[in-house]
Amino acid sequence: MIRRVDLRGAAAASPDYRTLVPRAEFDVDAALEVVRPICDDVRERGVAAILEYSAQFDAVDQTDIAVPAEALSQALAELDPDVRAGLEESIRRLRASCEAELEQDVVTDFGPGARVTQRMVPVDRVGLYVPGGVAPLVSSVVMNVVPAQVAGVRSIALTSSPQRAHGGLPHPTILAACALLGVEEVYAVGGAQAIAMLAYGAGPCRRVDLVTGPGNIYTVSAKRLLKGVVGIDAEAGPTEIAILADETADAAFVAADLISQAEHDPLAASVLVTDSLTLADDVERELDKQVPATKHVERIRTALGGPQSGIVLVDDVEQGLDVVNAYAAEHLEIHTADAAAVAARVRNAGAVFVGSFAPVSLGDYCAGSNHVLPTAGCACHSSGLSVRAFLKAVHVIEYSRDALADVAGHVTTLADAEDLPGHGAAVRVRFEAP
Repeated sequence: MIRRVDLRGAAAASPDYRTLVPRAEFDVDAALEVVRPICDDVRERGVAAILEYSAQFDAVDQTDIAVPAEALSQALAELDPDVRAGLEESIRRLRASCEAELEQDVVTDFGPGARVTQRMVPVDRVGLYVPGGVAPLVSSVVMNVVPAQVAGVRSIALTSSPQRAHGGLPHPTILAACALLGVEEVYAVGGAQAIAMLAYGAGPCRRVDLVTGPGNIYTVSAKRLLKGVVGIDAEAGPTEIAILADETADAAFVAADLISQAEHDPLAASVLVTDSLTLADDVERELDKQVPATKHVERIRTALGGPQSGIVLVDDVEQGLDVVNAYAAEHLEIHTADAAAVAARVRNAGAVFVGSFAPVSLGDYCAGSNHVLPTAGCACHSSGLSVRAFLKAVHVIEYSRDALADVAGHVTTLADAEDLPGHGAAVRVRFEAP
C-alpha cells in the first residue's frame, strides 16, 4: 500500500534529501494556463462570468453570489449542538493564542527629539477562502477568521464553493461558523473565479487587499497569478504529514496519523521517517488493518500509494532530523524517545506535534494553533497563518531640528555617494538662512 525509500548509509555521501524524499507532483505552472483566462474573464465581466463558471465547475445554477443574511442565521439555528460546542471551543483556544501573539508598537529613541516608532497596522480588507469541494472544511473558517479579527481587520469577506446539494449555497456548517463568528459578508463562489473576485472585485464584492486560505491546485495557481494585484498568505498545496519515529513509537498511532492526512485528498502526502525496521513493518500491518475500516478507503489508498507518500528508512534519529528538515513538512510529528528535545532541533516545519498524544488532527481543530500552514517544502522559508499575516509594520519617524542637525552631515555624505544630490539638498535647505 505504501512504498519504502531506503536512505540508510546515504548520509556519508552528503545527499540533497530534498530530491530523495517523497513529494507530491503539483504543477502550478501548468495550471496557470487553465486559470489565466478564468481570472481575466472575471476581471472583465464580473458576476456574469462567475455564474457561468459555477454552472460549469460546480453544476450549480445561481442568480446571485452573495449569501443572504437569513441563510446564515438559519444555518446557525439548525447547527448540531455538539458541533457548535466544538466550534466554540476551537474559537476560544485559537483566539487566546492569537491575542497572546499580538505585537505591540516598538519605540526607539536615538536621543532628544529623535524617535522611530514601528506601528503594527491591520490590513484594511481581507478575503478569506474556505475550501468546500472534497470536504466542507468548517475548521478553515475558524482558522482564517479568528486571527484576522484579533489583528483588527475592519472588513472581512469570506467565500466558499456553492453546493448543488444545498441550493447553490456553501455547506450549511460553513455558513453556521460564519454566523457564529459574526462574519456577515459571505459569497457562494469557489475555485480560481473566487480568487479573481476577491482580487478584482465583482458585483457586491469589493476588491480586497489580502487573500488567505488553502485550496486546490487551481485556487493556488490563481493566487500565484494574482499575487501583486492582491496580497496572498502562501501557495498552500495538498496537505502533508511527516512523522519522525523510532522504536518507542506506537505503530497504531503512527498508522492512524498517516491515514488522517491521506483522508484529505488523493494527492495528500503521508511520510514516515524511521530508523526502526520493526516499526516500519508494524506500521504497514496497521495500515492494512486500519485503512479498510475507514470511510474514504479509495481516496486514502490512492494517497498512500502515490509517489508523494512513503516510509523512509534512515540510520538513526540524527539522520532522520536531517531528512525531515530537508522535507520541511506542513505537519511534522515527533514520536521518539525524548521527543521534546528532538522537536527543539527541528528548523523547518509548518507546525511540530510533540509526542504520542499530539496528533495533527488536534491541531486541525482544538489545539489553539492554526492549521493553515505552508506546504510543498515552503516551510523552510514561510510560516503558517497567524495574526502577523493580517498586520503591516509601519515606521513613523519623528525628528526635531536639532536631532536632524546631528545626522545632517551623514545624510548629505551618503546622498552624494549615491549621486543623489537632491536628497542632500532636501536636508541642507532646512538649515539655510532665510
